[in-house]
Amino acid sequence: MAKLSNSLNLPLTDELKKFVTESSGSGTLYSTPSEFVRDLIRREKRSQEAHALRANIIEGYQDAAEGRSLEFSGDLKSDLKRYKELKK
Repeated sequence: MAKLSNSLNLPLTDELKKFVTESSGSGTLYSTPSEFVRDLIRREKRSQEAHALRANIIEGYQDAAEGRSLEFSGDLKSDLKRYKELKK
């Protein structure tokens, strides 16, 4: 497996570079442009994870509303197998 580099080279338009520069440094929340960009990436990652979680919750509610639910038997593996069969 190839080793990933710890850095990226991201060419930015003048407008984006100005935005990043103005959003970091003295008097801002971020001390460096890198810190600002890392925070943006972390926020996007959390947003995508939250979106996936919401989608799974909605799917669970839809399953329950359509009668695709099982009472827990105490054996999770067995219940998951039965649930997969129920969803077919």
